[in-house]
Amino acid sequence: MDAKRILYITQEITPYLPESETAIIGRNLPQGIQERGREIRTFMPKFGNINERRNQLHEVIRLSGMNLIIDDTDHPLIIKVASIQSARMQVYFIDNEDFFQRKGTVSDEKENEYEDNDERSIFYIRGVLETIKKLRWIPDLIHCHGWMSALTALYIKRMYADDPCLKDAKIVYSIYSDDFKKPFRDNFIDKLKMDGALDEDLKELKKDISFVALNKLAIDFSDGVIQGSETIHPEISNYLSTLKDKPFLPYQTQDVYIDLFNRFYDLILDSKPT
Repeated sequence: MDAKRILYITQEITPYLPESETAIIGRNLPQGIQERGREIRTFMPKFGNINERRNQLHEVIRLSGMNLIIDDTDHPLIIKVASIQSARMQVYFIDNEDFFQRKGTVSDEKENEYEDNDERSIFYIRGVLETIKKLRWIPDLIHCHGWMSALTALYIKRMYADDPCLKDAKIVYSIYSDDFKKPFRDNFIDKLKMDGALDEDLKELKKDISFVALNKLAIDFSDGVIQGSETIHPEISNYLSTLKDKPFLPYQTQDVYIDLFNRFYDLILDSKPT
């Protein structure tokens, strides 16, 4: 039987960014899953505080050059890649001068969250999915980490619903405590609708374009959910408790999570489409 293909869409990966809960899992999980016989691809944003020379990033010319339109503005998509030699693993980076050249990740040096984090998230997800199409690498399962990846399931189920590379992929979303404080801009909903989202899809965002609402959207459209942090926002935890038919894996400690995630993937892969 062919090895299942797992795509990781991650907000942070060490050593490219400082160690954090998400960054450490983003580094170790793909390697562990690859060592258990899966085929993997891993993506993260090319934030401006990533040292390209030290980490030996280089542009993949054959994948770059596309323009993504967000809110009637063209944004060039640049793809870079680096290797973690000890893990025998490549990491692909989504880059763009408008969104990812500043020195912070999601906030500036004064910890003011960037006004355009909504568009940065849209660009990142669309950039990953368009790159996967160019690679002609069809994932069986997509595992998303960090709120910047929260739109993935919506885009797969709506905007890429007829795409032969993506339409059959199962989506797993990991919820972390890495919340943002500043709600996205009011026209975020209009941008999603321009890309193909339906009014009924965005009911939670219409109440409040917040971290909690974005996570509820990701949960609703995902095929399975993992609690990535030991403690998550109580409103999200309460929401999860109301979803009786959604496969859910509670928080797992560092010594066992890779094997349990691998088993959870099998559960999701064997489940009927939602």
